[in-house]
Formats: sequence, C-alpha cells, structure tokens
Amino acid sequence: MKDFLSKLTKEAGDRLLEAYNEQNPGLVRMRTSSKGAAIAQDKISDEFIVGEIKKAYPDYSILSEEGGLKEGKPDYKLIVDSLDGTSNFANHNPLWSVCIALMKGDAVVMGAVYAPVLGEFYFAEKGKGVFLNGNPIRVSEIAELDKSYLVHCEGGEKDRQRQLRIIDALYPRVTDERKIGSAGIETAWVAAGRADAYFTTRIEPWDVAPGVLLVQEAGGQVSDFKGNTWQAKTNDLVFSNGKVHEAVLERIRNL
Repeated sequence: MKDFLSKLTKEAGDRLLEAYNEQNPGLVRMRTSSKGAAIAQDKISDEFIVGEIKKAYPDYSILSEEGGLKEGKPDYKLIVDSLDGTSNFANHNPLWSVCIALMKGDAVVMGAVYAPVLGEFYFAEKGKGVFLNGNPIRVSEIAELDKSYLVHCEGGEKDRQRQLRIIDALYPRVTDERKIGSAGIETAWVAAGRADAYFTTRIEPWDVAPGVLLVQEAGGQVSDFKGNTWQAKTNDLVFSNGKVHEAVLERIRNL
C-alpha cells in the first residue's frame, strides 16, 4: 500500500503538472487559465485516482471530493483530494497539491501530499514518521505565540465576518499570518516546521486527512477548536507544533 499510494499520488500530480504547463507555456507564467478549466482537470484527476484504486483495491471504500463516497470494506477507506488548491491552479499559482490518505477504522494510517510545481512529496505512515522527499521532518520548536508564524484558510466557511473575527483574535499576537490556498501544503508546512500552526474552518476531510497524520507523525497536534480529537467530518481545526496549540485555542475556542 505504501508503494501504491506514493506512486499514485505522484503520477496524478505529474499528470496535472503537464496540463498546468500546457495551459501556460513558457518561462513567464501568465494568469490565463480559467477556473472552469481547472475544475475540469480536477475531475479528470479524480477519475484517474479512483480508477487506479478500484483496480488495485476493489473492496476498499473511497471518499473523494469530486465523486463522494463509494462504499466498500468498512475497515478501510481511501480519502482523495485530486486537486487541492483549484483556484491557485487556475491562476497559475504553484501552490497546489494532490492529497490521498488511507484510514483504518477512525484513524489515518497513511497520508501523502504531493506539490508537483514545488517538487515536494510528503509521506507519513502511522508509527513510522513523516518524510519530505525521503528525508525525515519535524515540527518547529517555537513555544511562544508571539514568535510564531501561522497559516490559515477559510475551508468551507461562507461567513467572512467570522473569519475576520478569528484572524483578529490571532494576527495581532503572532509574528505573521499567511494564507497559502492549499490545505495539503499548509498542513505539510506545519509538519516541516515552516509554520508553527494552521487553522481552518468548516474544512472537509479530503482536504486535511493526509495532513492530520503528517503533523501527528512530525510531533505536532491536531484538534478542533474545542480541543477534541480530529474526526473525518466537516469541522473547524487547528494543526500545530503542539507547543503553541493551547495558546491558539484560547483565543479562538468560542469564535
């Protein structure tokens, strides 16, 4: 399964990379792609990934952003985001990824995130650590909120005023806060120590399932805004190095 997930995630990402470059050829990248074209590539990628899973593991359940839930074995489920960061892809922003996770019961046991333009492949296996291009990575050692760098996205949140309240509760108290536009990359960067925490609202499981394991295996912490353990459902979530986790929760717990 490890080899299968690694190969599949990379192949799906490389196929998308070809389309990404074909739509915007040359060294100078222009914003010429449409959101519709990006969505079409997302669906093509989903069909490819789901098709490969069905051939290799026909009895497994599959949950994908584009295809919904396909019931199979209750013990094993593959969660797929075939193109995470569709708007970035459409705008020829390189920060997009392919995300695939394997769940056994209620736990993520393998997770892969591939950012093709960056040339970064993240893989985690429960109890065996997390790796970036084959090299082990760890969360940061930053323990003070005022020295931390945060990343965020609104996930499925439609209430922009709520987003502003959350940002207002955190931004004045940290070194900086950025929005990347791909939950796969944002969670992976927490695992790699490039950000100290990531928060998101009403996020779907396919956006973050691999990242849950990446961060946990890197020594970090994942919870909802109340401090509860992650579950595979739409939720408000915080991913962190574990050292600033409670400080983040204190400021957004009731927002």
